[in-house]
Amino acid sequence: MLLLESSYYAFGFYTAVNALIMLVLSMRVVQARFRTNTAIGDGGNPEMAAPLRAHANSAEYVPIALLLLWALASPLGRSIWVIHGMGILLTVGRILHAIGLSRSLGPSSLRFAGMVLTWVALVVGIAGVLWFVFIPQQNPIITQ
Repeated sequence: MLLLESSYYAFGFYTAVNALIMLVLSMRVVQARFRTNTAIGDGGNPEMAAPLRAHANSAEYVPIALLLLWALASPLGRSIWVIHGMGILLTVGRILHAIGLSRSLGPSSLRFAGMVLTWVALVVGIAGVLWFVFIPQQNPIITQ
């Protein structure tokens, strides 16, 4: 299966799934806008806070995470398992965070777990990219 063999297919998969998460979160913002009759921002309506923050939080973390995944999928990377490790942590983290925040604006175990998984995914991505940058590997695509 190409998803387990190709770093580019794995990158594409995690990009698509996280884009789907962003789409669902944006749809929840639109639903809240209709429900609360809020045209822009939060309109001073507390019901808008959770959907707006869930979407914004994802928009804050996912782009840099996907850039790290792209670097890991490029000829720089060379490890499908690092990509899957980071991709799974990121995706599960984003889902848990969104569920936790949609249930309560206050602290929640799902929201906390989601942030921790997202941070761990970023650490894996950062460490992986730095490892591949500073520890030369044999790769016929890259000329020395």
